[in-house]
Amino acid sequence: MSNVFLYPCYSLYAIFYPAEDRLIDAALSLIAQQLNMALRRRYRIDDDLVVLSNIHELDGNVAAHIADKLVVSLVNVERETVTMQRDFREVGSRNAAMQPPVCLNLLVMFSANFSSGNYAEALKILSSCITFFQSRPVLDRANTPDLDTRIDKLTLEIRNVDITELSNLWGILSGRYLPSVLYKVRLLVLDAGVIDHEVPTILEPRATSYA
Repeated sequence: MSNVFLYPCYSLYAIFYPAEDRLIDAALSLIAQQLNMALRRRYRIDDDLVVLSNIHELDGNVAAHIADKLVVSLVNVERETVTMQRDFREVGSRNAAMQPPVCLNLLVMFSANFSSGNYAEALKILSSCITFFQSRPVLDRANTPDLDTRIDKLTLEIRNVDITELSNLWGILSGRYLPSVLYKVRLLVLDAGVIDHEVPTILEPRATSYA
């Protein structure tokens, strides 16, 4: 099984943050991996076509490792407007009210970064990306056994972007447009398991017997 590229920023992230806090990168890594495997099968090649990465390095230069790749990048994180109820759990010998989980939608850009001589190839790879998610708009444990146990499912849908939004978006990302498609990935639930307050235990009164 091929592994999608993970670069130093992700390795450092893994060092400083515990696994329960790393749900976003687990979701995006899985999406990139599944797409990469599908494209490799589709074109019968050994090289990876998909990379999870920023388009630019911190110094502003284009990342060297994304040449002739389909780049998967996180564009934005949105909080789902659905209201989550406060959860009550038994923690040890105590009853505790937990902070409600945060439900997130991720805006993810798939950009075909190919040279001008390979422009047709960029469009072909982008079309294959759209076809893959059209055939598998939901990643769950039935079709994706590697899905993180903390994730129930990932649902992907194309997010329409008008010309003004597109111009602003690429101005933020790199300043130069690449053939791309924007997806909304929903619904990701983050739960840190933080206790909001302890709930007193209510004891049932003992029955009193009278002689």
